[in-house]
Amino acid sequence: MGQTPGGAGGALSTPPRIPADPTLTSHGVKQSRELAEHLMTLDPPIDAVYSSPFYRCLETLKPFVDLVADEARRPPRDAHGPTERHPGEQHHPRRQEGIRPLSWTGANVASKIRPEHGIQEWFGSAPFDHPRPATTAVLKSLFPALDETYQPAVVPSPRGETLAELQLRVAVALRAIIDRCDADGTRAVLLCTHAAVVIVLGRILTGQAPASVEDEDFYAYTCGLSVYDRQPGLARGERGLRDRAPSPASLSSASAVPVDAGSASFIGGWLCERNSDCSFLSGGAERGWYVVCGRAGYVLRHASLLIAAKSPNQPKRGVPSYCEC
Repeated sequence: MGQTPGGAGGALSTPPRIPADPTLTSHGVKQSRELAEHLMTLDPPIDAVYSSPFYRCLETLKPFVDLVADEARRPPRDAHGPTERHPGEQHHPRRQEGIRPLSWTGANVASKIRPEHGIQEWFGSAPFDHPRPATTAVLKSLFPALDETYQPAVVPSPRGETLAELQLRVAVALRAIIDRCDADGTRAVLLCTHAAVVIVLGRILTGQAPASVEDEDFYAYTCGLSVYDRQPGLARGERGLRDRAPSPASLSSASAVPVDAGSASFIGGWLCERNSDCSFLSGGAERGWYVVCGRAGYVLRHASLLIAAKSPNQPKRGVPSYCEC
């Protein structure tokens, strides 16, 4: 997800009819466009798109689904160049750098956004209702690419969740998405979500979790791209953590440990190939987030776990700037 005004320390800006759901900053919009261009170069190409239904995630995805929709409308073209040439024109077979040479079968599906509440924002447990995404009808009026027929796998409690409940919720959503991809032959799927979900998603897919929730393992920068590949030895539809190789991201934490294969909050069998990669962004990695608990968390969030924004020059164990999310 791109940078938002609250995350940048500015005034909160919200779209019409959607309170407490900030839009992207101009810098965040720029990041989303750079991300979109990069996503169009991936191989295999993206076949399906899922998103948190919060406005800021849908806004982040808009440049990409617009590019995909444009691609889907193009007539199929030869990978080696144009099929028609003017008399005397020389033909130089080549692939244009950064541009997909052929329309792909999943382009029509990938131009639609499936709103999955199972990967929406995380709010800590509270005795009151937290902000909710806008209704599907309102979002559809703002984002025509939204698939209003999609039914989410799970919807979180309006009064928030513990970290354990968050992880279980995301695991349920991921299983549903993976099962659907296996059923319809989808090879590559794109999920747009929030920092807390990005972190637990990595732990769920790899089946690796740090001994302490404060240990950094999976990163979450604004508009960062994490890529997970299912291990070749894990058959489609098969679940469990056996025969699992450790994730490169998990190994970055010396205290990372495999979890119980029977845990409903983990899937396992996936490798982290890119950990919130930002190499395609002109500003590089910005505004990374990580999990923090303890007295600071107690004071600011009544003993709930926090996701904290850490400035680039800030030591890992320094006092972070906090931002509720």
